[in-house]
Formats: sequence, structure tokens, C-alpha cells
Amino acid sequence: MKKFNKGSTLSLLKGFTLIELLIVIALLGALAVGLLAALDPFEQLKKGTDTGTRNTVSEIQGAVIRYYAIKNQMPWCADTNCSTYEDGLADTVTAVTANTMTNTIGNIVTAGELKTDFITIAGTATLTKIVVFGSNTSATVQVCYKPTAKSFTNDPNTKFLPTTGASTCVSTGNPTTNTCLWCVL
Repeated sequence: MKKFNKGSTLSLLKGFTLIELLIVIALLGALAVGLLAALDPFEQLKKGTDTGTRNTVSEIQGAVIRYYAIKNQMPWCADTNCSTYEDGLADTVTAVTANTMTNTIGNIVTAGELKTDFITIAGTATLTKIVVFGSNTSATVQVCYKPTAKSFTNDPNTKFLPTTGASTCVSTGNPTTNTCLWCVL
């Protein structure tokens, strides 16, 4: 800072020099770049998307369980004996995407276990990521998705195979090479 004397013992400050201002701006810029690198905004977006998908997964799984409790049959059964099946699900553990389960989701909506506009709210892009494994004989359902965020890929529940739903998959921890699914049982 420059000091100017006007004949008295008091000094008046005129302002900062250009060099001092540039140093402060450079330091603030370096801090901003460091903060941006630490937060990784694209990873934060992936976490947000995965959280939304995870909520939809839990909602579908809970709705199927509630439907079974009310009707005593799975929602993909086309008749009361469950000898025929809807939407590609069968009596063995079969994987289908939630996007192709229009009849099954319709049955759940009719029973009042999902909102009437569930498909619109969840969105086709989200439902395409979700895989459902269902069986009528064991009355079980697994609803899964493949995480895209690093933290969700490293989650201990990301261990299910995309073909059978078995919990023998070993996650790589890297979303680009990971094939394991995160599931609600």
C-alpha cells in the first residue's frame, strides 16, 4: 500500500496497487480451481441421478411386495393360478427392464400401490436402467440398476449379476468397467 503524508503525523491510505490486486485475484482463482476439482460436479450429477434411480427401484420393489400381500399373487401373473405371465416374466427368475413392464406396472397401479402417473413421473430413461428379477413360485422380487457414480459403484450392495441377479458379482469400483448391479431384495 502506498502512504501519502500531508505534513502531519497521520498517513492516509490511497488504495491497493495493481500488483497487490493481481496477487489476490490469482490466489482466489487457485482456491476456486482447487475447490472445483475436489467437488467434481459431474460426479455430483451422477450421484443425483443414481439417488433418483435408487428411489424408483425401492418404490417398485415395495409396490410389488404390497401387491403380493393384497392379491396373494405377483403382479406379472396374468391369471389367478399364475399359469401365464405378463411382460416377459416367467415362473423362474427372469430379468426384464422396468420399462417393458407396462402390464405389470398397470396391475400395480390398478391395485393402488403406485400412482397413476408413475411411468410419467419416473421417466422412460430411468425405467430403462432398472432391471426386475421375479419369480412366482418363491414369491420373491429383486429390483436392480447399474450405478454410474463412483461412490454407488463401491457400495457393498453393488454385487448382483445382471443376468441372474445372484450376489456373486465382484464390483470393480470403476463405473465404466463395472457390470455389477445394485439391488433391493
